[in-house]
Amino acid sequence: MGDGPTTRVRLRVSPRAARAGIVGRHADGWKVRVSPAPENGRANDAVIALLADALSLPPAELELVGGKTSRDKVVAVAGLSQETVDQRLAAAVR
Repeated sequence: MGDGPTTRVRLRVSPRAARAGIVGRHADGWKVRVSPAPENGRANDAVIALLADALSLPPAELELVGGKTSRDKVVAVAGLSQETVDQRLAAAVR
């Protein structure tokens, strides 16, 4: 992960969704949907790819640090402040 601030983002993930995307706020985090089933880490990989795209960062700047087998996950984002992360995710809501 890169230099600068590291922000932790709480997520509520819905796998097997018809359409992937950032849904909106969920408690103190964000709700996201991904298409893959939660098998062999495919849903986790899809979450990282979705967030990287929404945040305009390479996937290497994101790391799943909590909830690998849970719908509630924590992703560490390198190089962005909490405010910037929230702004970019809000802009990506579908």
